[in-house]
Amino acid sequence: MPTVVLMDSSLSMTRPVSVEGSEEFQRKNLAVHGLTMLFEHMATNYRLEFTSLVAFSSLWELMVPFSRDYNTLQEALNNLEDFDKTCLEAALQGVSNVVQQEWGTSCPCQVILVTDGALGIGRGSLRHSLQTVKQRVEDKKFPLPFPFPSKLYVMCIANAEELQATDSMDNLEQLINLNGGEGQIYTMEGPLCLKSVQSMFGKLIDQAYSPFHAVLRCGNLTSDVQVFPRPEPVTIDEEVDPIPKTVQTEGDEIGTGATDDTEEETSTNQMAGKSPNFCVLLHGSLKVEGMVALVQLGPDWLGMLYSQADSKKKSNLMMSLFEPGSEPLPWLGRMSQLGPASDAAENPYGEDDSKSPFPIQPKNKRSYAQNVTVWIKASGLQTDVQKILRNARKLPEKTQTFYKELNRLRKAALAFGFWELLKSVAELLERECTLLPDSAHPDAAFQLSHAAQQLKLASSGDSKYAAYEHNITPMLTDFSGGGGADRI
Repeated sequence: MPTVVLMDSSLSMTRPVSVEGSEEFQRKNLAVHGLTMLFEHMATNYRLEFTSLVAFSSLWELMVPFSRDYNTLQEALNNLEDFDKTCLEAALQGVSNVVQQEWGTSCPCQVILVTDGALGIGRGSLRHSLQTVKQRVEDKKFPLPFPFPSKLYVMCIANAEELQATDSMDNLEQLINLNGGEGQIYTMEGPLCLKSVQSMFGKLIDQAYSPFHAVLRCGNLTSDVQVFPRPEPVTIDEEVDPIPKTVQTEGDEIGTGATDDTEEETSTNQMAGKSPNFCVLLHGSLKVEGMVALVQLGPDWLGMLYSQADSKKKSNLMMSLFEPGSEPLPWLGRMSQLGPASDAAENPYGEDDSKSPFPIQPKNKRSYAQNVTVWIKASGLQTDVQKILRNARKLPEKTQTFYKELNRLRKAALAFGFWELLKSVAELLERECTLLPDSAHPDAAFQLSHAAQQLKLASSGDSKYAAYEHNITPMLTDFSGGGGADRI
């Protein structure tokens, strides 16, 4: 999960704070100290994650694009210059652009806004932006919520009393609400000093950047692992009183299976060491064999482990989380029923691997899997009508096909409430009847008149003739000589 640090470089950040026993500090110095603490933590525990640094005042600037080089990030932070007033809306739009250009709109991202709570004056201030947020046209919308999944953490180089003396706290809380409530505001407790800023950034680290330690177990083999980023609790909407499900700290590997390319969701980094490590063995095996391993995350909750190449020479052991439940992948069936192919009465893949038991077919045929008539464009409807007319001109040889297509169109029209279509097709059939050549079979005129009459009755809405289950059947005639009606 990449991180964007949005650093306030306006003049208000240069306001002095008194620190005992040292030279005079600015709020900017406290912010740099807190971010240095965060960068050091991430360099040690989050080496595989990308971080970007953006500075802003009235304009915004990308100081460091997404990188794993925390020395570069620290150097850019130390050399940050001071500029003019604060314009947070433009900076948030800049963050949105930077993330979308690098990661698109599907990758979750964490945004850390570091500011002193002085949110600007007049036009361009956060107060003015929030007052006009509902009066925007489409191309000038406020940048929140971000178009990608995100959490917005606001680190205020000020205490709560200072922010509440103005409307800064209310405005910042409104920012979090505009982002879907995803995020949190942190303020300094007590005097503005190095100890207070360390405490504030320590809370952020505990909340969003603390390593997730777990044990991976397979039979008698175990391995300590760390999961990055920390798995989020999952809430199932279908439950009456939903309780967030969390990943257990002990995961059991329960099986392996073949795989092709798989989407990355959650990265896993095994603890380094010279002693034999089950996690290293598992990673190497999955990489060489091109397989995945199922892992149990909790009661009725599974995921899978697999190898993902980060570059030509480097790969990581990844973990993807399935939806909680007994059948997270419907085509695979119930996970509890999976087992070795050798335990089956007969080889489910055939003697020569020519077949597969997957995907498992559902017991009930889904509506979208049936032969349902759908008219998205006018051309589709026109094709169906023309098919009926082509068969009408070949009566009685095409009697069976004619009524089959006619009933298919009739059912679709009734389902959509398209009564006018039934009347129009009836009129077309009557017209075809008048255009029949003298050499036409007598039965053709009877069948066309009969079909047209039945469609008119169906279009009237009479329950006897407009029932969806009702089918128009061919008219029985006394003509012989190979007519289709005689054979039905």
